[in-house]
Amino acid sequence: MSVEIVPGSGSSMSSGSSGTARVESSTGVPDEAYEVDAIYEPDPELVAAVEGFDDRFLDRELSWLRFNQRVLELAEDESQPLLERARFLAIFTSNLDEFFMVRVAGLKRRIAAGLAVRAASGLMPREVLEQIWTTTRELSSRQAGLFRDQIVPALLDHDIELVRWDDLDRDEQKACKRLFRDRIFPVLTPLAVDPAHPFPYISGLSLNLAVVIRDPQSDKEHFARVKVPQTFDRFIPLSAAAGAGKGARFVPLEDVIGAHLKRLFPGMEVLEAHTFRVTRNEDLEVEEDDAENLLAALEKELLRRRFGPPVRLEVEESISDAVLELLVSELDISEEEVFRLPGPLDLRGLHGIADLSREELKYPAFVPTTHHRLAEVESSAPVDVFKAARRHDVLLHHPYDSFATSVQRFIEQAAADPHVLAIKQTLYRTSGDSPIIDALIDAADAGKQVLVIVEIKARFDEQANIRWARKLEQAGCHVVYGIVGLKTHCKLALVVRDEGESGSGGGIRRYTHIGTGNYNSKTARMYEDLGLITTDEAIGEDVAHLFNNLSGWSRNASYEHLLVAPDSVRSGLVEQIHAEIAHHAAGRPSGVRLKANSVVDEAIIDALYLASQEGVKVELLVRGICALRPGVPGLSENITVRSILGRFLEHSRIAWFTGGGEPTAWIGSADMMHRNLDRRVEVLVRLPHPDSIASVGAMLDTAFDDDTRAWVLGSDGSWTSNDGSVHLQESLIEGQRRRRTSS
Repeated sequence: MSVEIVPGSGSSMSSGSSGTARVESSTGVPDEAYEVDAIYEPDPELVAAVEGFDDRFLDRELSWLRFNQRVLELAEDESQPLLERARFLAIFTSNLDEFFMVRVAGLKRRIAAGLAVRAASGLMPREVLEQIWTTTRELSSRQAGLFRDQIVPALLDHDIELVRWDDLDRDEQKACKRLFRDRIFPVLTPLAVDPAHPFPYISGLSLNLAVVIRDPQSDKEHFARVKVPQTFDRFIPLSAAAGAGKGARFVPLEDVIGAHLKRLFPGMEVLEAHTFRVTRNEDLEVEEDDAENLLAALEKELLRRRFGPPVRLEVEESISDAVLELLVSELDISEEEVFRLPGPLDLRGLHGIADLSREELKYPAFVPTTHHRLAEVESSAPVDVFKAARRHDVLLHHPYDSFATSVQRFIEQAAADPHVLAIKQTLYRTSGDSPIIDALIDAADAGKQVLVIVEIKARFDEQANIRWARKLEQAGCHVVYGIVGLKTHCKLALVVRDEGESGSGGGIRRYTHIGTGNYNSKTARMYEDLGLITTDEAIGEDVAHLFNNLSGWSRNASYEHLLVAPDSVRSGLVEQIHAEIAHHAAGRPSGVRLKANSVVDEAIIDALYLASQEGVKVELLVRGICALRPGVPGLSENITVRSILGRFLEHSRIAWFTGGGEPTAWIGSADMMHRNLDRRVEVLVRLPHPDSIASVGAMLDTAFDDDTRAWVLGSDGSWTSNDGSVHLQESLIEGQRRRRTSS
């Protein structure tokens, strides 16, 4: 039996939406022995009881900062391999940069525009900003202290030295002098500030030297800025052995430049030199309704982004008050936005250190394997993905299952197969040298119909997406930029194949891939994602309708096996949560499990609160932001929230419902956030086969096991590590190895 939810029209708990649970057999025929019509209509008094908790939502911005704190805690964890700890410090830096560029910039913009409305958490934007400044200052100082007091000494113990200029011996300084003269000096451009030279524009996230010089003839002091070029390694290797990682010594690039400033200002006295770094508002604003050509409008906006207002100034703690005052004045930045930190600034460069060939200081080597349904059998030729998919659905779990031998092979074989008539695909982010792009171009060259829905507004990948969108157009692909006002974030691929006479089991067949992650062969090795390859006719029909909606004028919003935002993801999930309440009230097994990057949407959270109040067990696995408060008496005693971070970025989205004993599972691209549910085209697909549902269930069982290491969210918004002995990702890697050994 299976429980099917018949979607209604409600979009939130308080709107009076209802869920109808129709119990059917696996063949779709009603089971007379267990036929129920379980309709749950929320009691207005219970709804009011939930909404009576004014502080039931945690602040999303502060919750994100706690997520990045968990990343920092991974860097602090001495059980992690040393170079991986260094990498987590770099990731922490990149995360915080993006937070300021987008979230803090957005808060400041709303305040400046007079749109400072109270958030769902009850906080005003100014209150959130003040807490952000306090928290990020503490976290940044904690990161700098960890780097200086633990990571640098630990690296030294393994013959990897990160030193400053004064620590170099004479031979090393001579080598750096030659490097500066031959390679660095020709690239540098000192910019003076005087009546004839206005204060220069400081690009976002660039590292700079603020230099004070004096003219010995006039005795006048001047200010100059020197940008540290990004074309060189952030940490300069000092020995020939550095490439192998043994006995390697590194010095920051800005130290080498700072030691040779006299070459840039001949005849002048260099009095001071301090590093600083500016973060700017880099969120895009494109008014699509007013843009006849979205591509051209976006390209123009990308140019404007470079000149966004500053939102943070980082300076080395040794900076003089006079130089800092000048920077603050010229950049028009407030004192709260100034971060004085121990050097070196910008620890993103630690990625280069983490990439050293010191395998004993990294996670054990991991090689994804081909999914067992797609694995070669007594042949060196790749498995025919179409034949395998006709035999059985293929549920992929990346990076444990290879992306290259599954999804990539699926598209490549479709491009080369003379029986394939058409390929339709959405692309949100992909690598610049993507095999997927090449395969789509090959398909168009072969005369196949190729439709590509490109999201050129994918944040921080806009420029790259514009380039390969034009490349696809030039190859003859039909390129569409989605629906005005919505980002196309869903992960879909549809292959239409002519398999001969329909009477002999052939005819036109659709092969569908629906995933939780991007069609990016590089990130697929680091991101944890799920994907389904299926020939299920109903799913193929739904996906075909959706592509028509995206490329044409159709607005059919009715789908049998998909939940599609902005039309039905929120209402569909709320209704299924309500159906679990009905199951629980009838004495049948019930429960809700959600896995997502973020859980913020108030309507879904309120539905989960109501389920908890009615006795339904609710378990959330959230990588990043969670605005739900678990464990609040009278509200959420039956809700637990966990977070798992590790070597792979947990990225899949799953909605699991116990369904009276016949569970259903949905996977897709949507997080539980307003932007995903209201302003994006997102897709969740109901897994059609019991084996796939069981596989997802087994993974969730391990994730929610008390012995699995995770952070647990408290009702006050704090996260605490449970120090479990089982590491989810390591256990999945081990399971993959066992399958490979036994095959």
